[in-house]
Amino acid sequence: MNRRKITAREIKFAKATDKPKKISVGDGLYLLVQPNNPKKYWRMAYRFDSKQKTLALGVYPEVSLEDANESCREARKLLKTGIDPSENRKALKLSKAAQNADSFEVLAREWLAKQSTSWASSHTDKVARRLERDIFPFLGSRPIATIKAPELLAAARRIEERGAIESARRTP
Repeated sequence: MNRRKITAREIKFAKATDKPKKISVGDGLYLLVQPNNPKKYWRMAYRFDSKQKTLALGVYPEVSLEDANESCREARKLLKTGIDPSENRKALKLSKAAQNADSFEVLAREWLAKQSTSWASSHTDKVARRLERDIFPFLGSRPIATIKAPELLAAARRIEERGAIESARRTP
């Protein structure tokens, strides 16, 4: 690995002139400084399937030199196994979005929207408040398929413990 010694001072005071400036670190990692933008961007240049590509690694100083180097190493490991780091990142993002679409909160809100057409608006508001206060903080972000009956029972018991027996009974 051919890494150039770059100092924190050099990164901190790097300025572009009239065109973008790239400060190379090595192994395709560089800091991009734009002329009319105070932000400095970590980028990694690489080739995949004979095509030149660039991977965004973050913005300095939120992403330090050490973090950028680590991200670069991880991307290089993916490249060695025949995986495009950019496509891998997109796939992970889509996977997370799909998982969030099956979360308890998303499905509960869909159910509430369908039920609310036959309910009084005051009842819909009460049910929504119960879910938001008592259920979503504990189970809302979880995928629906991973929630087991004992966890639902534990949520109902939390409601009972604060003395709201009828709310515990009525909470969907």
